[in-house]
Amino acid sequence: MASSPLNPAQLFAERFSRCLDGRSTMPFAAFMDLALYDPEIGYYRSDVMRVGRNPESDFYTAETHREVFSTLVAAGAVSRLNNRDPHTFTFVEIGAEPGAGILTEALSNFGASESIRVGDALRMPDRTIGFSNELFDAQPFHRVVRRGDQWIERGVTLDGHTPVWTDLDHLSPPVDAIRRTLPDGAPDGYTIDLPIAARELMRRIVSPNWQGVLIAIDYGKGWPTLCEEWPEGTGRAYRHHRQHNELLANPGRQDLTCHICWDWLIGELADAGFEDIRVDSQESFFMKNATGVIEEIISNPAGAPDKRLSQLKSLLHPGIMGQKFQVLSANRLDSPSTPGKLQ
Repeated sequence: MASSPLNPAQLFAERFSRCLDGRSTMPFAAFMDLALYDPEIGYYRSDVMRVGRNPESDFYTAETHREVFSTLVAAGAVSRLNNRDPHTFTFVEIGAEPGAGILTEALSNFGASESIRVGDALRMPDRTIGFSNELFDAQPFHRVVRRGDQWIERGVTLDGHTPVWTDLDHLSPPVDAIRRTLPDGAPDGYTIDLPIAARELMRRIVSPNWQGVLIAIDYGKGWPTLCEEWPEGTGRAYRHHRQHNELLANPGRQDLTCHICWDWLIGELADAGFEDIRVDSQESFFMKNATGVIEEIISNPAGAPDKRLSQLKSLLHPGIMGQKFQVLSANRLDSPSTPGKLQ
């Protein structure tokens, strides 16, 4: 008789056990990498509806309003090129959901466009507009907790088929490398979620010597804020449009995320030679860099009801997406008078 197929919990437990490779526990970042990106059972590698307002999806992003969103992003990118010809640049969207990116007719301003999906090789053309939307917050993060006068890293083990929290007996190498930056005076029990993989991803994106503009839309905090104002950490899960703190529940079937550290990403950009590095609210970035698009939608020259106006309100309103999301933008551009030479 054929054996019954494994249910999702059993399937994850079996894959988890194989990845332990004889150990009893793994850092939470490794658990998150497995739950989100494993080719066999990873949330972002599965063929399910993740983005949208459908009850079966888990969250929606600005790309839900992509008709207007793509136009705003394209205008913002052209503005940040500082009068360079956008037709000499390739627009590269990094980490787009299948069928939910912004590669639409609004991007005809650029010479070409490409999309890098999860699992694709990260290749940036020589002249690039690099764009991401909620990419960095979905990278695996490490969790540490203050116990007495020490920082302890949190790990995950199995109780039957159920993942459960445990303390690691030593810091993993990525956390140990930044141990001296962790605050000494944090109170007992204070938790920090460390978006180290987001920092490493930024380093990989900007390390090739391409020229152009980077625009990353996400949500994050400064390092002092993460260390002083979020005692339970910023990690959270999303499933069927409900946010909760049960990070180990439904592995492979829910989204996991935390606030990124803007200071770390800014440092990577500066080290790679990027200039004019800014972090604006989404509302402020578009108001400063896509004024023409906004004015055209508001003026509504056609005189008929325009669905773009409601999309614009959702993207800019401080109580919806305008202040919830921030835009990190920077450029690394050749001099107009000496093409190919870094400023």
